[in-house]
Amino acid sequence: MNIAHVCMVVAGLLPIVCAGIAKAGRIGQPRAQGGYDNHDPRAWLARQSGHRARANAAQANSFEALPLFLAGVLVAQTSGARPVVVDALALAFVALRVLYIACYLADRDLLRSLAWTAGMAVTVALFFSAGW
Repeated sequence: MNIAHVCMVVAGLLPIVCAGIAKAGRIGQPRAQGGYDNHDPRAWLARQSGHRARANAAQANSFEALPLFLAGVLVAQTSGARPVVVDALALAFVALRVLYIACYLADRDLLRSLAWTAGMAVTVALFFSAGW
């Protein structure tokens, strides 16, 4: 498994980390007292506010960004892009997604948007990296 493949796995796990952050501290508490409701998790998450709501939004966005990134890595690898370029772009994407999630949790909207934009640019670059 090369670096880009590890990055694909990490990127696939980031939404799950965000979900865990959204639910942390509420699992095991009674539903009547605001505890996590595993019978209706989406409705419970939709009622959250603050960092829990932002973590849930980061989860959704992480799932949304994932397919294009995965496709970009696979296209780059099958198009003959140099492995060092693909690995560097994949590492950059994961780093930018971690920054994005951290900014979302900290409610830093401008930096979050910049990290999202840079991550999207890296993803698009993967599709064109064969010529580099």
